[in-house]
Amino acid sequence: MTYCIGILVREGLVLMADTRTNAGVDNISTYRKLRVMEHGPDRVIMCASAGSLSVTQSALSRVALGVVMPDTGEKETLAEAPTVFRAAQLVGQALSDAKEEIDRVVKDESVYTDATLLLSGSIGGRRPRLFQIYGAGNFIECQSDTPFLQIGETKYGKPVLDRMLTYETPMAEALKIALISFSATMRSNLAVGLPVDIATIRSGVSDLELIHRIEVDDEYYSELNNRWSNALRAAAAAIPLPQYASQPEQELRS
Repeated sequence: MTYCIGILVREGLVLMADTRTNAGVDNISTYRKLRVMEHGPDRVIMCASAGSLSVTQSALSRVALGVVMPDTGEKETLAEAPTVFRAAQLVGQALSDAKEEIDRVVKDESVYTDATLLLSGSIGGRRPRLFQIYGAGNFIECQSDTPFLQIGETKYGKPVLDRMLTYETPMAEALKIALISFSATMRSNLAVGLPVDIATIRSGVSDLELIHRIEVDDEYYSELNNRWSNALRAAAAAIPLPQYASQPEQELRS
């Protein structure tokens, strides 16, 4: 199982992904799901992946070699992409091609071939952009009214993002909120786990500001995890009991 988050706020972009993969309950390993795909003088493009490992590996290998785009008939690379939108089209085409080829090979087998990517980056000093790319190659773009996208095991961490995150949230605060979202997810699903990879891009700078891995023994994450659990318990205890719960006998007689 996988959990990946992309957050786009006014100050910049945060991309975060866990590293746990499993093929059954007794076959668990660590695999990097956040990758810097292109890093040049005027650009940085990166992605996080969820779903079939064979499909995503094949798609990213195709991207590295160059992808023939249907609208031009020309082979294009991320180093030449004029915009992050064109980069999303290129990666979407590679993902669609890879899935289609693997589907043909395993069509008579019960093999899971779905895959989803979060693609993000900045080119030419323009503001970062964030896309969610589906297995068919289509994609959606993150907007300021909901400044995040998730893939993988999304349901446990989404309430944290819904309640705490806005487009005006400072980028450092957004990173912390993303870690709290991961904490909530790992608490409820053991198939998502540390290490967690983090990358950030500052608005107006087409370069990586931070690339970091949180290991199992990370002191800050351990403190954050404990403080969040304690804060939730304290908040729940501070809320008054419902009136009907404090008068059970009267409720039964009425």
